[in-house]
Amino acid sequence: MSDTTTAAAGGPAPASVPQPSLTHRRLPRWAPAATAAVSIALGVGIGAGASLSSHVQWGLIALALFVGGTYAVTARVEGTRQAKDRVATSLVWACFVVAVVPLYSLVETTISKGAKIIDGHFLTHSMSGVLNTEAGGGVYHAIIGSLEQVGLASLIAIPVGMLTAIYLVEYGRGALARTVTFFVDVMTGIPSIVSGLFILAFWILILGFGFSGFAGSLALAILMIPIVVRSTEEMLKLVPNELREASLALGVPKWRTILKVVLPTSIGGILTGVMLAVARIAGESAPILLLVFGNPAINNDPFHNPQSSLPYFVYEQYTLGTDASYDRAWGAALVLIAFVMILNLLARGIARWKAPKTGR
Repeated sequence: MSDTTTAAAGGPAPASVPQPSLTHRRLPRWAPAATAAVSIALGVGIGAGASLSSHVQWGLIALALFVGGTYAVTARVEGTRQAKDRVATSLVWACFVVAVVPLYSLVETTISKGAKIIDGHFLTHSMSGVLNTEAGGGVYHAIIGSLEQVGLASLIAIPVGMLTAIYLVEYGRGALARTVTFFVDVMTGIPSIVSGLFILAFWILILGFGFSGFAGSLALAILMIPIVVRSTEEMLKLVPNELREASLALGVPKWRTILKVVLPTSIGGILTGVMLAVARIAGESAPILLLVFGNPAINNDPFHNPQSSLPYFVYEQYTLGTDASYDRAWGAALVLIAFVMILNLLARGIARWKAPKTGR
């Protein structure tokens, strides 16, 4: 007899088959924040109880407790699979915090120690006539030197790097292209002191030119060229081949296709890479120590006589070992950080300005 007949006859109703639930238990949104708060409290308690003097150790204990606590709570409520996913996310956040804390400490220390000396006098005067043991003087001569040296290095490296990248992407085939690529890779890993020693041996000792800002620019250009080549090459590779083929199909020469189609399409990324390369060499100190030789007075001519720069000024003032020189070193370091930060912000602004616009 069927179940329908039995039910109609007044018999017992068939047992319902359990259906699998499509929902499962989830932690509330505030659970990660609560876990972090508990982990921080436990980390501080353990660090204080164990008499650990470094707050970094307290933070590492709190991070370990946060990752372990996240896995335990999530596995209890949502299962081990979701717990592994949350642990991976927690590790990413932990690495982010570990990377940001030293950066924040560096910037905060530099601002606190350098801001007290930066004023109009410090930014518009040099060290000419100022004794190393007394307060006063400024960083104007070093700012002029850095701007001229970085500017000359950019004038040398940007055209060479961009033309090299265009050759590798658009024309490079065979042994020559492989050789150029190999040497670009080698130059990327060259220590800055090696480029300074090369220019010192070739430009100053062999050719007989003196110490100058231009000699430092040559070393900085060596460091900048591979960065420009690599960034420009990657941006050119992102341009769709269909654009090139469409231009060539219309009878446009290859050089004009590169100039009018390829470069305008990738100009945003190229400019960003160039600005980052400029920011990279702005803080180099090893080649500058070897080649510009330092100068306490203002020297507006980078081709003759020694010249100063911001990295050199920081090193010079720190090695003097007086309270006044330490203050000047921190002030110059803050000016250098601000200069690099402005370049990075400018690169981001150019990238957004030149980014492809999508229609609605």
